[in-house]
Amino acid sequence: MSTTTNSGGLATSGIEQFGYKQELKRTLTFSDLIIYGLIFMVPIAPFAIFGGVFHDSGGMPPVAYIIALVAMMFSANSYSQMAQAFPMAGSVYTYAGRGINRPVGFIAGWMILLDYILIPTLLYFVAAIAMNGIISQIPIWLWLILFVALNTVINYLGIHLAAVVIRVMLVLELLVLAIFLIVGIVAVSQGKGQGFSFDAFYNSETFSLPLLFGAASIAVLSFLGFDGISTLAEENSGSSKSLGRSMIAALCLLGVLFVAQTWVASMLVEDPAALIANGDPTGVAFYEAAAVAGGPFMYILTAASTAIAWGFANALVAQASTSRLLYAMARDRQLPKFLAKVSEKHSVPVNATFLVAAISLILGLFLTVLPDGLGAIAALVNFGALTAFLLLNVSVVWWFVVKQKSQRWFVHLIFPVLGFVVLAFVLYNARVSAQILGVAWLIIGIVVAVVLYKTGRMTNPVPVDSAQSQTR
Repeated sequence: MSTTTNSGGLATSGIEQFGYKQELKRTLTFSDLIIYGLIFMVPIAPFAIFGGVFHDSGGMPPVAYIIALVAMMFSANSYSQMAQAFPMAGSVYTYAGRGINRPVGFIAGWMILLDYILIPTLLYFVAAIAMNGIISQIPIWLWLILFVALNTVINYLGIHLAAVVIRVMLVLELLVLAIFLIVGIVAVSQGKGQGFSFDAFYNSETFSLPLLFGAASIAVLSFLGFDGISTLAEENSGSSKSLGRSMIAALCLLGVLFVAQTWVASMLVEDPAALIANGDPTGVAFYEAAAVAGGPFMYILTAASTAIAWGFANALVAQASTSRLLYAMARDRQLPKFLAKVSEKHSVPVNATFLVAAISLILGLFLTVLPDGLGAIAALVNFGALTAFLLLNVSVVWWFVVKQKSQRWFVHLIFPVLGFVVLAFVLYNARVSAQILGVAWLIIGIVVAVVLYKTGRMTNPVPVDSAQSQTR
């Protein structure tokens, strides 16, 4: 962790040099951070959205995932650089606020809230639907309540317990994925589905860059979560560099797995033309492809593992990350003060944790009666995250090149600019509904930022060493 020396010659480390008190417990190791990112992104994430990505990409989901991975890698570099400069909780909100200015930081935080606040709801709802399809006697709303209650209790008991739980879940998810890949590859070698083919990487009849970038705007949902690692900066027991390294490592590992599983699944689709033409309104395309390879057992295994991974493991870390973002913004007086309360016993932002649970439950129950609410929330999650990543890349250039006069051109200029361009193109080709709702949220955020600025709530805390010198 970075350190400074105050006027009395004493070393000030971590967040204290920025005027904050260390309240969260530093217990997470480098491996914990990687596992956290892996479980948040979900190694089997494509299971749930495979049909939609296949449809939007013209039958080339692996290519859409490769484009999404490239975009996320550039953003991971930006996260890495800013995490070293500002090793604090708050993710892109903190980095844009410190790197550029507080109003821009608020807008970045406001946009990423679409991702952080809504994605637990998305995860719980998808899981509840999947479990209802397996055990229909238990209604969707009851599954929703069970998932929310279980994850809230675990998060309340502390980040260390959550880290232990997600290690077990990660092993189980990787086991299911290994079974699918083995069974799927054997089935393809036997000529099932379409047989062995590279059509998933290039289909001359449907290939189109705008089409693929549009599909990438959906595929990127599977990668969202690597940035959640940055929200644990104040619980990281290693150096600030370990945050960035863990993000990049998690992205690379899952990028390979996403491409592999979508390639195998694409070869197992029995009627690609129909899926491209009609889409996957019921969300079962991947499970049906698995059934082609291994019968009803593989269908149930992949569907059940998706429900558990999304509704329990992924939602667990999503709720933890969201509560840390709310905590950081509330500590800076950008959100109500009660969200900054930390449990003395468990060292977690307790009120923020309970608020995320309440929002997830209320919105999730609302979605059970809304015809296309899930699609709208999914679109908003992606739009909010990608917009925040745009501001993150700008923050790197502004802080390091403009303010610090850095000459590390690749990591502080070229990579952030390339990341900005790729993300902008992905957003440009996103669904119109997502663009409209996202811009509306952005406008509301700008209005709120103006109000906060006018009321004097856009000032940084006084650094510890400065505060001490002023009292002498």
